[in-house]
Amino acid sequence: MSLKAQIDAYNVQKEAKLPADVLALMNTTNEELIAKHIRDNALQVGQKVENFSLVNHRGNILELAELLTKGPAIISFYRGGWCPYCNLELKALNDYLPQFSAHNARLIAVSPQLPDETLSTAQKNELKFDVLSDVSNTVANQFGLLFTLDERIQSLYTGFGIDFEHYYGDKSYKLPLPATYVINQESIITYAFISEDYTLRAEPEAVLNALQVENV
Repeated sequence: MSLKAQIDAYNVQKEAKLPADVLALMNTTNEELIAKHIRDNALQVGQKVENFSLVNHRGNILELAELLTKGPAIISFYRGGWCPYCNLELKALNDYLPQFSAHNARLIAVSPQLPDETLSTAQKNELKFDVLSDVSNTVANQFGLLFTLDERIQSLYTGFGIDFEHYYGDKSYKLPLPATYVINQESIITYAFISEDYTLRAEPEAVLNALQVENV
């Protein structure tokens, strides 16, 4: 089943479960964020990515430049382990690890979660790739993906029991847009999926196709 099909199925469940006014608020704030066109200022295909290093869920430091010595890198930016869309995406990417590895590509996921929460996300989803903590969104900002969650949604999520200070160590409510990149060994972006709509995510098959094109 494609990731889109899984997300569509989840959306049906969500619409059946949540009150109409809550769904309306989610849709309204989502449309308002889309209208800001944040992704237009994010890093795009053909641009170079500056080196960075972050701590993974095992407590080890990973450096992009080191990963690229062995092959291309796939970077998935996600909001957090509390986000059902993020979990669906991470698990879908995880299923494609053998195909990615066949192209010597290394997959990493990045969120502003604290290390303990990053570990929880990796364990909960049984992820076999590195999940990195971008505390304070330094790398997300470098990629031009950063936005502040609407105050109405902040209140809504708090009502759902999502404690941002617990997950991120602060209450800035700053998050990265969902984004997936393929970066070649020269640090150049060869594929980019960026969306202000948090319900849309890159298909693993599209990421794999980008790797195959690069190797032609």
